[in-house]
Amino acid sequence: MKEIFAAPVSPTASPPSPPTASPAPPPAAAVPPPAPTPPANPTTPRPATPPRTPTTRKTRTGRTAPAAPAPPAPAALAAKVRTLAPSMTRSMQRVAEAVAGDPAGCAALTVTGLAELTGTSEATVVRTSRLLGYPGYRDLRLALAGLAAHLLSGRAPAITTDIAVDDPIADVVAKLAYDEQQTLADTAAALDTGQLGAAVAALAGARRTDVYGVGASGLVAQDLTQKLLRIGLIAQAHSDPHLAVTNAVQLRTGDVAIAITHSGSTGDVIEPLRAAFERGATTVAITGRPDGAVTQYADHVLTTSTARESELRPAAMSSRTSQLLVVDCLFVGVAQRTYETAAPALSASYEALAHRHRR
Repeated sequence: MKEIFAAPVSPTASPPSPPTASPAPPPAAAVPPPAPTPPANPTTPRPATPPRTPTTRKTRTGRTAPAAPAPPAPAALAAKVRTLAPSMTRSMQRVAEAVAGDPAGCAALTVTGLAELTGTSEATVVRTSRLLGYPGYRDLRLALAGLAAHLLSGRAPAITTDIAVDDPIADVVAKLAYDEQQTLADTAAALDTGQLGAAVAALAGARRTDVYGVGASGLVAQDLTQKLLRIGLIAQAHSDPHLAVTNAVQLRTGDVAIAITHSGSTGDVIEPLRAAFERGATTVAITGRPDGAVTQYADHVLTTSTARESELRPAAMSSRTSQLLVVDCLFVGVAQRTYETAAPALSASYEALAHRHRR
């Protein structure tokens, strides 16, 4: 900058005059500073992309997407296949049935080999792996190897649960007992404990809880509400669709609404859950179809085992067994969180009914 403000010197002129005779240089402020040089590759900050969720659901302002569940343990893979198979395409079902039926053989195959074995494509194999809860096929292969080792550990082979008209009553008991046991095991293996914990937290702090269910699911709804009532919480079960909706529109933030539907498509249950969702209540769906319509209005989804229906055993029997397990898990979790108030409330209810059980 000194060169800019120095007095001009002529080559033929006499030595420069004293500084006092020279005109004063202009103030530095008079010269505008050079404009900043823009970066070579300017970039515009982009908003963060929200994580994708397994199912597409309705959203409301301020709602936080649930964290992606961890991949299922190898022993839970078969249960996961049985639970999700109804929601898969036919080609994906072939892949899922192959890995569940022969985990050791499929674990030895590349993604191309499994695609050729099932008559599908590599993309279908990868999509099936992700639907089953694994980041990619490599993770599924590791789970298959673990499942194969689990099966070789000496576990007793499964018995058939199909009940024939001429089965002796002893066989009926054995088959039903085994099927109930398998249903409970499948439900426990596929249940997302993160979603379960979030639902428990919401129930423990709720101002009131509404539970919707019709038919066999209505019986489960009544079971949950009577459990919550016995530990001092305000809860109502609704099997009448009109009463369910008229109660749902009274809910607000701080309340909880629970829909129980094995098919995930029962309109009489979806309608009140949607009304509760739109009014800010925390919503929970207990369903055997994680892709069902009811999950669009559920903040938390608790998946039950897919029922194995037969001529003499309607799906409602198996679905009720798995739903009751989820209900018990919810109740025990809430009782743990509210133990200081739940324990005295349980004692009071026992004392109030004790005289009815005396002879």
